[in-house]
Amino acid sequence: MTTQQAPGSRQRFFRSRWVAPPAGVEELDPDRLAPGFRAAGTACGLKGGGETDVGLVVCDSDDLRSALLLTANAAAAAPVRVCREECDPGAIRAAVVNSGNANAATGERGYADALAMRDAAADALGIPPRSVAVAETGVIGVPLRIDDVVRGVAATSRRLSERGGGELARAIMTTDRGPKACTARAGGVTVSAQAKGAGMIEPGFATMLCFVQTDAEVPEPETALRGAVAGSFERITVDGQLSTNDTVLLQATGAAGAPLPAGLLEAVLLQLALAVVADGEGATRVGRAHVRGAATSEEAERVARAIANSPLVKTALYGRDANWGRIAQAAGMALAGERLAELGADAIDADELAGALQEAELAIVLGRGDAGAYVYFSDLTPEYIRINAEYTT
Repeated sequence: MTTQQAPGSRQRFFRSRWVAPPAGVEELDPDRLAPGFRAAGTACGLKGGGETDVGLVVCDSDDLRSALLLTANAAAAAPVRVCREECDPGAIRAAVVNSGNANAATGERGYADALAMRDAAADALGIPPRSVAVAETGVIGVPLRIDDVVRGVAATSRRLSERGGGELARAIMTTDRGPKACTARAGGVTVSAQAKGAGMIEPGFATMLCFVQTDAEVPEPETALRGAVAGSFERITVDGQLSTNDTVLLQATGAAGAPLPAGLLEAVLLQLALAVVADGEGATRVGRAHVRGAATSEEAERVARAIANSPLVKTALYGRDANWGRIAQAAGMALAGERLAELGADAIDADELAGALQEAELAIVLGRGDAGAYVYFSDLTPEYIRINAEYTT
């Protein structure tokens, strides 16, 4: 599934059948940021080959509201710990990010390096350090070449542009096959967003890396962001692995003098989340496990995640094999010890596993109540194993 066209070209980003954007939405060039924001990306050598690996995004006004969601992983990386302990989550003016090195499992030195990265961005932008979020992504357990990153931050700050969304999206890529960015306008306000993610994907709090900018009035940004994330990034999986570095940042200026149209932020984040799944390492198809008839919503999600993370179901999706028995097995495993009616073919719809659609719906009715849930997932292919077997070699 293609997730991007060439940089600067017009996208048809809301094309997934699972995304319902608000009426009248206008899709803009993804390089273009929401008014009042600038971004850029440059190369400092972390990834080699001249690939961009340092990014900045900044709001030109200090009159803004923000929200910051971070991974729930107990082995959180240094940048996540810096954001928790050294940033003001409600007044984030800028974010600085590198790709190629996660700065995770790097001890006290890693924490000091993340602080140095944040402080370099604050100095370059002339803003308070506590108003700068820091994010990193890449290999775990390797010390950061902080001098190279600091030089890259300075160089990036000199390239900031209102049309820097594409540069930022490329600067945060690791095993991503292409950049993930979206800009949309509706109801007099603009939302722009950039994301990365392809492997180590199963958010339990936020997701990979995602930066969202808007000129809408958002009086309670954390509530708005949590609500949008709950139906998008919280509903995806590639390999069932919760990252050490997951970060989502929302910045809102209110300069448009209008609130977010209902469904706009949700649509943007869901399409980016689906782009992450479609770009899962080695992925060729996306599936949605849709569970109904559960006793509780928690039970429904547990079953949906068991189906979505099952290597047997994921390989069936890859092989276009309508093996519905694998879905029944995964559901029963999730409900081990519970009473469950016989899950025959009449309770499971897996026909699209074998179809030609790039997006396959898998439905199961448990017959235990009225609750439901869904999880989006990618197929499991030989290429996933090759990428991860050779990741650091």
